Amino acid sequence: MSLPVIRADGTRAAKLFAALLLLSLPSLGLAQTGAQLPLLMGTGSNGMSFSVPVQTLLFFTALSFLPAILLMMTSFTRIVIVLSLLRQALGTQSAPPNQVVVGLSLFLTLFVMGPTLDKVYEEAYLPYSTNNLPFDQALVKAEAPMRTFMSKQTRQSDLALFVKLAKLDPATTAATAPLRVLIPAFVTSELKSAFQIGFMVFIPFLVIDIVVASILMSLGMMMLSPVLVALPFKLMIFVLADGWNLLLGSLAASFVI
Repeated sequence: MSLPVIRADGTRAAKLFAALLLLSLPSLGLAQTGAQLPLLMGTGSNGMSFSVPVQTLLFFTALSFLPAILLMMTSFTRIVIVLSLLRQALGTQSAPPNQVVVGLSLFLTLFVMGPTLDKVYEEAYLPYSTNNLPFDQALVKAEAPMRTFMSKQTRQSDLALFVKLAKLDPATTAATAPLRVLIPAFVTSELKSAFQIGFMVFIPFLVIDIVVASILMSLGMMMLSPVLVALPFKLMIFVLADGWNLLLGSLAASFVI
């Protein structure tokens, strides 16, 4: 299948799409191997090629895997969980709204994953899109940077757990573990890291809630909601401390690149 060529000076969002699309197209490797499938038409130096309807079907089928790859193989999971926990800690029900949280998480993911996606784009997608690299080799080259990124974020205990469940050699490392083992181990580590950061975010806001509740009880104002009174104080302290700068900077720095 021939995919559109994206220039090397394209946007990082285009690089993300190209890199994730390449990782989500293992089924298209059959077109490079000359497998006997229905609705094949034409032969060439590279073997059998799919007809246009089958190419279109495979392309849109591959697109359905992009959200799963985005969630399971990038920094998106940790970032969106921390931002969601921050909103709960502040006590705001819908500020910032879900669209803002997800959008900010996505673009921060592009920032964090930039070096990794650049490698996938330059070493795998560009050679494949210009027919200088067969699909199977392009897939291997695209997997290497993603595997390196996930390996650096994965805890050894989490990897050992899934290695044991998969009944593999206990000496298996992140570099040699199959993706079916590495990806769940990576996601488990990301969830742990996200909740650890969320715990640290919750503590100062919890202290404010306790102080406000204690003051209201001492004044006998039992009918006034402590959450309502504490909200402006939490917002003021968060803004004065430049909370967004600190949180987003710490989130980006928490990843080992």
